[in-house]
Amino acid sequence: MKKISRAIKITLVLLVGFAGIAAVSDNSKFFEISKNIEIFTNLYKEINTYYVDEIDPAKLMRTGVDAMLESLDPYTNYLSESEIEGFRYITEGKYNGIGALIKKIGDYVTITEPYQDCPAQKAGLKAGDVLIAVDGKSTKGKSTDDVSDILKGFPGTEVVLTVRRPGESKDLKLTMVRDEVKVPNVPYSGMLNDDIGYVALTTFTRNAGKNVGDAVKKMKEENPNLKGVVFDLRGNGGGLLTEAVNVSNVFVPKGEMIVTTKGRVPEWDRSFKTLNKPIDTDVPLIVLIDKGSASASEIVSGVIQDLDRGVLIGQRSYGKGLVQNTRDVGYNSKVKLTTAKYYVPSGRCIQGVEYKDGKPVDIPDEERAKFKTRNNRTVLDGGGVKPDVFLDKKEGAEIIAGLKKKHLIFDYVTQYCLKHKDAPTIESFKFNEYNEFLSFVENKGYSYTTRSEEILEELKEIAKEEEYLGSLDTEIKTLENKINTEKKEGLVKYQKEITKLIERDIISRFYYQTGKIQIGLKNDEEIEEAIKLINNPTEYKKILN
Repeated sequence: MKKISRAIKITLVLLVGFAGIAAVSDNSKFFEISKNIEIFTNLYKEINTYYVDEIDPAKLMRTGVDAMLESLDPYTNYLSESEIEGFRYITEGKYNGIGALIKKIGDYVTITEPYQDCPAQKAGLKAGDVLIAVDGKSTKGKSTDDVSDILKGFPGTEVVLTVRRPGESKDLKLTMVRDEVKVPNVPYSGMLNDDIGYVALTTFTRNAGKNVGDAVKKMKEENPNLKGVVFDLRGNGGGLLTEAVNVSNVFVPKGEMIVTTKGRVPEWDRSFKTLNKPIDTDVPLIVLIDKGSASASEIVSGVIQDLDRGVLIGQRSYGKGLVQNTRDVGYNSKVKLTTAKYYVPSGRCIQGVEYKDGKPVDIPDEERAKFKTRNNRTVLDGGGVKPDVFLDKKEGAEIIAGLKKKHLIFDYVTQYCLKHKDAPTIESFKFNEYNEFLSFVENKGYSYTTRSEEILEELKEIAKEEEYLGSLDTEIKTLENKINTEKKEGLVKYQKEITKLIERDIISRFYYQTGKIQIGLKNDEEIEEAIKLINNPTEYKKILN
């Protein structure tokens, strides 16, 4: 079967160079297109007719299509009819279903976050609930996508969930009516203190620009002495390019060139200018970014930096300077394909030029081309947007990733909330049971593999092959002991960082997304730096000039 899948992959890779550009290719390409389509059709028919084992034609075709697109970039994907609803959520911020985030934990899918005021939350579904069955059919062994497809459906239709709730002796049956689920792209905005405002934008779905604008306008009306705005794009993976323009327009004048797109088809190249009157072009602006800020987030942060409209604080952004469009391919399915690269006002493109495991590879500054901002500051292309004020956030990265991967923080908070049923006050809440958390983790037999251990294991294999293992044995064991000691001390060493994650998860069980953002603002290094900079106009202007 592997050989056949490989044959399909090779054939489809041959096709991609021709089929997608038929409209703009010359006549010499037409024969190659026809030939390869015929080869593929014959190959597909022969395999389905004569292969020794029974074959699922749809699955075989999907394998070939995914392999073909995998040879391009990580953002070009095939969307089947069943996946269109998920795509609708990405672009519009809404979909039809029950309104809850789910994740596979063990044999079953678990509710990780019900959305506030949506069917799941109204029916009493809670984070930590395990979905045992949907409409009487067991979900054991089902993937997250499988269960998600079942939970989605037309508004007004009923779905019955059999739920195993921690702390309950019997499974529960909850009936809910599907509805259109709208997830706000500005889940929280407010004042950080008496005169500095804050706006969080989580995705660039429809009306993102309007919602950010309304939030800033409200702050100005309620706080006439507004000294500055902190605009949070951390973890924002992007969305609609047009909304990136609209969000930029909140802070920059009408008629300003925001972004240009250039691709293989010249007729599709476009330039986007701001079209509306801005909300405020003068208030000091801090934009927070991190490695999770991508695509439309990078357009906005790149624009703010290139036009010297505000200061960027955080870590280098993801590095996605590509534009995707969808094309219908029949039977209610689509292909989402990269059609262009985008360029921010300075003329730079922030796209990463190399990928590893589907993620951009970090590009050293000395290998990135230099461009100039409006105030003649030097900025770099390729590999993301580099903030004006860089704050390193690597503290406990591996140990925290290990805790998240094994769902230990989530599972602990589920147990914590069984004992603490009353909703805490966000402003005064502080988690003080860290020793209890350590005991919980220890009882779970928590372990994780560091990058250092992986490299050390490779060294041992190489040393064994080259017959050096004996002479290096003492040194290798010393390193292993040091790593193990450091790992054991890690949970204590990074107590502050882990405690913040626990606090956010606890608050989210009672106050959902809004509460999670509010509690996250406490003891936030980037927020503290932003406030400090807004309160120091001389330093703020110095950075921009």
